[in-house]
Amino acid sequence: MSTREPIQDDVLLLTRRWWVMLLRGIFAFIFGFLVSAWPGIALATLILCFGVYALADGVLSLFAAMRNWRHQEKCWLMGLEGFAGICAGAVTLWAPGVTAFMLLLLIAGWIMATGLLRVVAAVRGRHEIAGEVWLMLSGLAALLFGLILLVSPAGAIALLWLLAGYGFVLGAFLIRMGFKMRRTRVIVYGRLKHC
Repeated sequence: MSTREPIQDDVLLLTRRWWVMLLRGIFAFIFGFLVSAWPGIALATLILCFGVYALADGVLSLFAAMRNWRHQEKCWLMGLEGFAGICAGAVTLWAPGVTAFMLLLLIAGWIMATGLLRVVAAVRGRHEIAGEVWLMLSGLAALLFGLILLVSPAGAIALLWLLAGYGFVLGAFLIRMGFKMRRTRVIVYGRLKHC
């Protein structure tokens, strides 16, 4: 009979893809930097930056969900978040002639959808996920930024600063969560080796 606790196996499986969370955070941070570095950015360039970011984030989320699918039934939330990112990125890149208002609605909708999915994932997996607080905070930040984008009659410059702020805040939360997941994996793996 094994002396290992079942929860450690679950934590080990969930934290195996810590680097995906770290990459998602780095991409969000780069997106925020690119948007803030070019305050006079043209709408076409903003659409391209957002499309590439949403697509990359979606692919990484879907990859992490598919790799853990057999072991964890809660991975459908991350898979749904990945699907939403891929759809938002694809629509943005394949329809670059979208108006500024439609782009605003698309960005706000995607940000709020991913934020809601992160909050639900953090609440549902609060006993198994390492760093669930950071996942919850990234979801709440996304919901807040999405709401601000929808209700704020902001001009183009204010929109850029909101998107840059979103990239920086989300990136910081996801990077922190990735390192927390990695640290938890090292601790749990070390305990398992000594059992």
